[in-house]
Amino acid sequence: MTESRLRRAAFLCLLLLSAAAAAAPLPEESPVPGGVVILKLGSNRHPKPKVWFDKRPVMVIDHQGDWTALVGIPLQTTPGSRPVEVFQDGQKVTVEVEILPKEYPAQYIKLPKGKERYVSPPAEDLARIKRERKILGKILSTWSQTETVDTDFHLPVHGRVGSPFGLRRFFNGEPRNPHSGLDLVAPAGTPIKAPAAGKVIDTGDFFFTGNAVFLDHGQGLISGYFHMQRIDVKPGQKVQRGDILGTVGATGRVTGPHLHMNVYLNRTKVDPELFLRRHLKTAAK
Repeated sequence: MTESRLRRAAFLCLLLLSAAAAAAPLPEESPVPGGVVILKLGSNRHPKPKVWFDKRPVMVIDHQGDWTALVGIPLQTTPGSRPVEVFQDGQKVTVEVEILPKEYPAQYIKLPKGKERYVSPPAEDLARIKRERKILGKILSTWSQTETVDTDFHLPVHGRVGSPFGLRRFFNGEPRNPHSGLDLVAPAGTPIKAPAAGKVIDTGDFFFTGNAVFLDHGQGLISGYFHMQRIDVKPGQKVQRGDILGTVGATGRVTGPHLHMNVYLNRTKVDPELFLRRHLKTAAK
């Protein structure tokens, strides 16, 4: 094949990939605390806008010919009108979005003996937690300015859905932070697969999450995989959908083997089911 034909074939491949990304399903919209607001911002014939929410940059992608913003809403957000700032053609427009109320149920968890330190950590563990918060903050501030982002997440583990996102949690009777992700229950050693293409931001053994992997999917969309038995990837490694990240385990604050999955948008924890629901429904059939 001549060089010109190679260039033409590569160009056609890029066009096909861009078209597939533009047609890929968006996450399910849920304008509630812990949910995702989807904003259509006009035709892609106009310059790409920049969007900010709560002083943080927001993902903007071309979806079916329209610039589309995906805004993560923090769990602690009070219901009501909230401003989203849109910058385009040198002008700033404020769009008001209405956040609806949602009451998340409570969950009471009894940790087994030997795990009490995860309820009331001693001084040395508190120092470790403080150090790890800085590491996690750096991870979640990752922003890759990619043109396309695959938001159609496949299931990382085919297991029973355990604790859903947002539960108000009580450990051994003590109130703690709400459940920040989705639990998928599977036997220890079950392979964990990347739900979409991404790049490994970091891995490590953290106090609460145990062995963890964080993937950057582009424009502030980050996924995390916790309580792993084994980690099979390294920071900086690129992965494709279906690549093995490691295996299910029971490290960190857990009562048994399972995968805890987090999804972050604009540095905000959002409900992973909004990105997985289409495949969760298929798996349940």
